[in-house]
Amino acid sequence: MYCKRLIDKYLSEWASRDIHKPLLLRGARQVGKSTAVQELSKKFENFVEINFEKQPKYKALFKDDLDIKRIVPQISAMHGTSIEPGKTLLFLDEVQECPQAIMALRFFKEDMPDLHVIAAGSLLEFALKELPTFGVGRIHSMFMYPMTFDEFLEANGQQLLIEARNQASIENPLPEPLHDKLVEFLRTYMLVGGMPESVKTWVEYHDYIRCQEVQDDIVVTYEDDFPKYKKSADPVLLRQTLRSAAVQATKKFIYSKVGPGYKTVEVKKAVELLALAGILHPVTHTDANGLPLGSEEDKSYQKMLLLDTGLLLRLLNMSLGDISELTTQIMTASAADLVNKGPMAELVTGLELLHNMSPNIRHDLYYWVRHAKNSQAEVDYISSYLQVVVPIEVKADTQGGMKSLWSFMRDKKLHYAIRCSMENFGKFDYVDNEDNAEVRHVRICPMYAVSKIEDIKQGIEK
Repeated sequence: MYCKRLIDKYLSEWASRDIHKPLLLRGARQVGKSTAVQELSKKFENFVEINFEKQPKYKALFKDDLDIKRIVPQISAMHGTSIEPGKTLLFLDEVQECPQAIMALRFFKEDMPDLHVIAAGSLLEFALKELPTFGVGRIHSMFMYPMTFDEFLEANGQQLLIEARNQASIENPLPEPLHDKLVEFLRTYMLVGGMPESVKTWVEYHDYIRCQEVQDDIVVTYEDDFPKYKKSADPVLLRQTLRSAAVQATKKFIYSKVGPGYKTVEVKKAVELLALAGILHPVTHTDANGLPLGSEEDKSYQKMLLLDTGLLLRLLNMSLGDISELTTQIMTASAADLVNKGPMAELVTGLELLHNMSPNIRHDLYYWVRHAKNSQAEVDYISSYLQVVVPIEVKADTQGGMKSLWSFMRDKKLHYAIRCSMENFGKFDYVDNEDNAEVRHVRICPMYAVSKIEDIKQGIEK
């Protein structure tokens, strides 16, 4: 069973172009990169897949020189499949095992521009960092993540539910039964997560325990990779950092909480390596006085998001020993209470924001926090629309409990915000009596509709 992916459309567009650069498909281990390429291969007459980890003999072809007109016929002869530009998709998998093959990608563009070539690898980012250059301007990158909520719904045969949700808007909310159904699917998605193997297991068995076994295996695989990250990296520190990131998820990351005996600089390095592997996604403070948001970032204030909600729960279970209460809350709490129980709501919102962005570039996430002492003012995510800063709060309540948002909007002279919650589509206005009765407009984006947040932003004005 192949689960349709958001990236399929982008891969198809790349394949159909008359002029196409060699493609690097980048992302963490087991997010579905190889499977997506194999699905794309159905559009071609021939498919040649080389896995440098399983078939190390192919490394020898790249050893002496990077003459593509020599290498391609030799690959064809060894594989026993014709490689013809325009008819063949050549896939170089686990390419980090052969850095020379990465270096060769630029020459595919120069010497065989009509051949479709894709390279991917589980620890590709580490290999790229070690290379002096790998063809800037001659290679195109796409970034792949675990499955989004929409992809999860699609895998569960809920296309009609997706269509109904997409037809709803802040002016025309969903009928309550459809809203409730989407909330229940989101609960399941929080537990199953978006790792393709876990999703397939859920679709086939509808058994959370089986999904947890898959997730545990993935965590072990990630930890088994740690010795490969860098010779100077301490696998024990990486393991402790990963588990601490799970415990601290969506809070300001405190390096000293990782464990005694490690210097801050060592923990920072471990965080950087986990982020490079695609396992952690930093959310960085920005003063948000204007755009681009990154021009006022402060990396001393960062939150860390795990790449997947299901893996977060397994890591919490490994770290804390028992998270049955949190799991029960996800499964049974009222929609309003669910948002305020632990880090799950904020995490799934941030991941949905990131995973639904264009895969053609690497994206950053931002939040805002007041630096003053004894201040707890914080806005969960800061985004933009056209040239306007747009704050996003993850909340269950209506006007109550949103003091941080009002304070932020007042300071930045903003009039529009988005609240992500378990509510239905909607909107409300807030009269800020602390700011000359200025009216703040808040649009409600259900957490099951974060993929449609750009549509909800339409019409926002300065």
